[in-house]
Amino acid sequence: MKKSFLILCLIVFLFICFACDNEKIKPGFSENKISKNNFHPENITTVEKQKIIQMYEAVGTIRPLTESIIESQVSAQVVKVSCVPGTPVKKGQVLIRLDARRLTAQLKQAKEGLAVAKNNLTQTYKSRDEAKAGLDQAKAAYNRTKKLFDADIVPSQTLEIDKSGYLQAKARLEKSQEAESAAKSSIRNAEEIVKEAQIALGYARITSPATGVVVERMIDPGDLAVPGKPLLKIQTSGALRLEANVREGLISRVIIGNTYQVNIETIGKTVLSRIEEIVPYADPTTRTFLVKASLPATPGIYPGMFGRLLIPVADEKTLLIPKKAVIRVGQLELVYVKKDDAWQSVYIKTGKQFGEKIEVLAGLKGNESIGYN
Repeated sequence: MKKSFLILCLIVFLFICFACDNEKIKPGFSENKISKNNFHPENITTVEKQKIIQMYEAVGTIRPLTESIIESQVSAQVVKVSCVPGTPVKKGQVLIRLDARRLTAQLKQAKEGLAVAKNNLTQTYKSRDEAKAGLDQAKAAYNRTKKLFDADIVPSQTLEIDKSGYLQAKARLEKSQEAESAAKSSIRNAEEIVKEAQIALGYARITSPATGVVVERMIDPGDLAVPGKPLLKIQTSGALRLEANVREGLISRVIIGNTYQVNIETIGKTVLSRIEEIVPYADPTTRTFLVKASLPATPGIYPGMFGRLLIPVADEKTLLIPKKAVIRVGQLELVYVKKDDAWQSVYIKTGKQFGEKIEVLAGLKGNESIGYN
């Protein structure tokens, strides 16, 4: 009984040591041999030696190819928001309505100012016509008096009086003409004010600049919309792309126009992408370049998701075995290898997965026969 207890304690101690530090496990054959009568594998395969391409994984974020940030051009309270994230919208569709009472009052005042300016112009027309008639009358009187003065019929004093009347009438006409020009200028200014008020009133209806889908909403009814404050974000194109950061030592391996794999772990898919843009400026903090790669239309991919851009770095030889052949006991990994006439368990250490196969980093040399069910 005491001997069994000691053996049990030893097994627990060894298991704890193996679980705490896998690096201390020396992969290789264990002492556990299984005869052919006890282990009958359904599948027998040979450990493959293959050359694989070592990949550098540049992490990035999926973003829309084109997107629009909707902002207000005027300061006003939000009355109604007609969309939520995920809503498809068309170009020109009203998305947000603002309180337009102040803008309507400004337009009304501008129109009243225009009406006053037009009325002033009408009055200047009348003054101009009166001044022109007075000038014609004064000029005729002056010319008549001048002829009489030349004939020594009237004294010079009478000529001076008529001449003064003529000059005053001429000045009144010039003044009325100046008033006419000023009135026309006032009308033009009033018309511009009306146009500005109409444009400002149009800003109370915020519309979609293009056909797309609302991806983010940052405003609610009752909030104050001010210029420069984002209200909505619209994905104006259905295409997506991955924006990844590539370290400066590998940027020479990324070529615009070439095709690379992109791994999207969330949906468990790897798709092909085409490099469209490399920002020619390295971030001094991370020492990385921003690379943008287009993505094909794939169900389940949405902006903001996580992705990895796989960049080929070098070729390396590795050992591959079926994932089903690996037996996991806690943190330990082992396979059954045929040696002589018996199946023997071998501790191994695995690495990356390649489809239905997995990389063996230690424990096997290659060309061994392994069995599994």
